[in-house]
Amino acid sequence: MKKKALLLFLSAALACTVLTGCGGSEEDAAPAVTDVSEASADDAEEESEEPEEPEEEPEETREGMYRSELTNEWIDESLQNQRPVAIMVDNEKTALLHYGLTQADIVYEMMNSTANGEITRFMALVKDWESITQFGSIRSVRPTNFMIAPEYNAVVIHDGGPFYIDPYLKNPWVDHLSGGFARINNGKSREFTEYVTTGEVAKRMSAAGYSTEYNEYYQGPHWQFASESKPVDLSQASNSQDCTLVDLPFDHNGSQLDYDAASNTYLYSEYGMKHTDPANGNKQLAFTNILIQNATHTQYDSNGYMQFNILEQSNRKGYYITGGKAIPVTWSKGHDMDPTRFYDMDGNLITLNTGKTYIALVSDSRWSELVLK
Repeated sequence: MKKKALLLFLSAALACTVLTGCGGSEEDAAPAVTDVSEASADDAEEESEEPEEPEEEPEETREGMYRSELTNEWIDESLQNQRPVAIMVDNEKTALLHYGLTQADIVYEMMNSTANGEITRFMALVKDWESITQFGSIRSVRPTNFMIAPEYNAVVIHDGGPFYIDPYLKNPWVDHLSGGFARINNGKSREFTEYVTTGEVAKRMSAAGYSTEYNEYYQGPHWQFASESKPVDLSQASNSQDCTLVDLPFDHNGSQLDYDAASNTYLYSEYGMKHTDPANGNKQLAFTNILIQNATHTQYDSNGYMQFNILEQSNRKGYYITGGKAIPVTWSKGHDMDPTRFYDMDGNLITLNTGKTYIALVSDSRWSELVLK
């Protein structure tokens, strides 16, 4: 009996040794077991986290170049601080063919007079004016042009103008060069023979004491541009419409722009002809962006002299056109030097695509005749 009890005691002791490691701690005796429910929750939380947004591609740079503030195109960095010029170009049929206009970064077209079939005139802004070989023919200026050119800190090039421009010439933010440019014998009467030619701009600006670089009146870059890798697509706008033809209500010369899908530009024609540039390989005038402004005008006298009322304006009607599409916009402008701002119908500042821009001022008396289709 004692022997049997001893055997039972030894068996119990052996079992204790196996189960507890001979009296080890509770941690040793009961190794930690992973809580399956907690692990699953942690894994699920990690899986549900939103993926990190890809880093934005660094802005492209090109050695010795920068993106033009007028077109967003790459141009030589030596031009970065150079002021543009705003050249007044005659738009009578007799003045054709125009030289140099394909070198312009921005071209404005607007009624120049309520007489003569409400004839229009161009104001062409050129950043790289030292590359000009022949530009024009040039003609007189109007008050409206001295309300627009200061937006770009541009030096206005013209040949005279009516006395209505005199108050504007006194403004310290206005620099201009009037007359005295090269006369080229082209078989036409004298008023159609004056052109800006090679080297003249630099000489004339130096003689006038004008800085060739932006001065204290410069308000900074005028436009907001889209990345070339992500261009503006107006088809995404709820109020977008197809627009492959812009037929402007300029009866005298019949200005028209036709969309060319291959180049993604609008090609300019007038007087029933393609507008080509003999100074640059007979290229047709072409634009990536089109802006059209509805504006009232004031007639000064019976001779037809007038101005567009574009200062202290807000929420005037307009259109922005690019890539074969158009959207309605509003435009606003304060002082002469204040850039004209264009907004979509949600109140957002519009973004232009890289390239040249055409801007037309259309009188509200003709606005209903504008055709976009």
